[in-house]
Amino acid sequence: MDSLLTRLPAWLTTVPYDGSRIPGSAGDPASGANCQVYAYAVLRHFGRAAPDLRSRELWHDTAWTSRVTEPEPLDLALFNRTADPFGAHVGIWTDDDRVLHLCAEIGSPAVWTPAQFATRERYRTLIGFKRCHRRH
Repeated sequence: MDSLLTRLPAWLTTVPYDGSRIPGSAGDPASGANCQVYAYAVLRHFGRAAPDLRSRELWHDTAWTSRVTEPEPLDLALFNRTADPFGAHVGIWTDDDRVLHLCAEIGSPAVWTPAQFATRERYRTLIGFKRCHRRH
């Protein structure tokens, strides 16, 4: 089976990081996005209906998502300095136990292991995983 990473269209591998492009903002994510907008675009590409929620609202949401303890491919992973979901970084769990995310540090999409997140102060805490349970 192909990895979900090999099934990404080219534009989802080159999205530039733009911290001003938050969920709900106008514009095409291909021209720039923050981590949440990017993660939601990836989910939509794979047929999941993703909400335009900021990280805190995403973490507390029960209408579109549910918390899970054992992640599966296409689950959302939230990381932050602490367990507070406010301002958390959002990525997509892959089928090889890594996280695809739009990385401000690099400026483009990256794939890291949870251990790589843990080495960075701003991402050292894995808050948890959310699964989108709606499809479009």
